[in-house]
Amino acid sequence: MKMSPEYKKAQDNMQPGVITADGFLGDDNRNIVDIIEADEEEFTRLGLDFDEVVDRLRYLLDEGRKGLGEPMTIDGKWIVTTTEARGHLASPFEDGIFRKVNADIQHAPGGNPDGKTLLVSDLALHLIEKNHFLQGRGAPFRMEPEMIKTVLEL
Repeated sequence: MKMSPEYKKAQDNMQPGVITADGFLGDDNRNIVDIIEADEEEFTRLGLDFDEVVDRLRYLLDEGRKGLGEPMTIDGKWIVTTTEARGHLASPFEDGIFRKVNADIQHAPGGNPDGKTLLVSDLALHLIEKNHFLQGRGAPFRMEPEMIKTVLEL
């Protein structure tokens, strides 16, 4: 992939203080094209499919929202707690505006948390679905492919 003007603009939007206080890149010094390519390669290596991951995350986020902020045990495998804040966040790719909805997804086989968790937001879900962008290493909403595989049981 090439660092097109659109990707350059998106990367500029991902810097701390532009859309969010922490930004989307964490302490990762790679450009977003390299981040996306590396994560796509890791997904392939792990046998993960972006559409399947997005579908499972969306399902858990939607089910978790039914708890109105209280932890929800879903399918006996996950404990999901959602929070919502006032306001909206724009996509750094300038392709949408999203509510501030976050879900803490704990892997809990048999209802027993094993310490493995994912933090997902409406915006993070969109970034994965549309751009295969998991965010930079060290970013608050970065989801590592191996943790995705483990927590989502894919």
